Amino acid sequence: MKAMVMTRPGGPEVMDWMSRPDPVPGPGQVLVEVAAAGVNFMDIGVRRGGFWSEFQYPKPLGVEGAGRVLEVGEGVRDFEPGQRVAWVYAPGSYADKVLIPAASLVPVPDAIDDRTAAAVMMQGLTASHFATDFHPVQAGEIALVHAAAGGLGLLLTQIIKLRGGRVIGRVSSADKVEAAREAGADQVIVDREGRFADEVIRLSDGGVHVVYDGSGPATFQGSMDALRPSGTFAWFGPVLGGPAPIDVMKLPRSIKLGYPVFMDHVRSTQLLRERSARLFDWIAAGQLRVRIGAEYPLGEVARAHEAMESRSTVGKLLLIP
Repeated sequence: MKAMVMTRPGGPEVMDWMSRPDPVPGPGQVLVEVAAAGVNFMDIGVRRGGFWSEFQYPKPLGVEGAGRVLEVGEGVRDFEPGQRVAWVYAPGSYADKVLIPAASLVPVPDAIDDRTAAAVMMQGLTASHFATDFHPVQAGEIALVHAAAGGLGLLLTQIIKLRGGRVIGRVSSADKVEAAREAGADQVIVDREGRFADEVIRLSDGGVHVVYDGSGPATFQGSMDALRPSGTFAWFGPVLGGPAPIDVMKLPRSIKLGYPVFMDHVRSTQLLRERSARLFDWIAAGQLRVRIGAEYPLGEVARAHEAMESRSTVGKLLLIP
């Protein structure tokens, strides 16, 4: 098998191919042939040295993908060779084959192709957590979605709309407005400097019910300012850094501030499979559209990372072995 690994922390240049013998699945494990792997901001955080200190170099990269079962280990009852599967967290997914615990896999229905399955797992489950679990959006509520043209923002916007909410999207450039509107955003603000709060307050007639912000410290204060009384602030995205220390007794307008983590949404195998199946059902019914912004050969992962870091992308980025 061949895998893309990192040899040290740093920029895209620290990633390189490594050939290894094909792994043999042990008890409870499944060997999967990767059809498509997702690119996520957390991969960039790992590459920069911010996460996965428990792994030795050369360190694996990638966590998400879809493919076909090659072999199952002892005790695996839920899957069999030839079956199509997807996963959201399996370190080492930037590879042509990956060994995954059976409990971390979900079956992929015939109606969902491999690329769509790979593209919806991390960002789809994250969006599902944000809008149905962490802050269950109610009909008539107004949400501010940052990076509304990114893979997560496009899915989050659609799920909010499915629940009867209204979306104000923020994008970094005018060429991303159309994508955000196509996903259902009711209004779209173009802003690169973090000066969006006054416009959000105007558009929402006094502030939004919930803000979903993964854009880093530069937008933190503006997101807080954009909330109406008792609004909810969902802060995420550790790769770009956290805000300054917060005095909880100085939070304004009785707002609620939290840090949603998608793994809490799928904290058991049952929940993982139920909530993945709901995403697949929405896609099959035409209620959720997954936009794949670009596909790269696995050997060109550096280009994918550079594109994501430049903030020039729209939709999900995939690697194809």
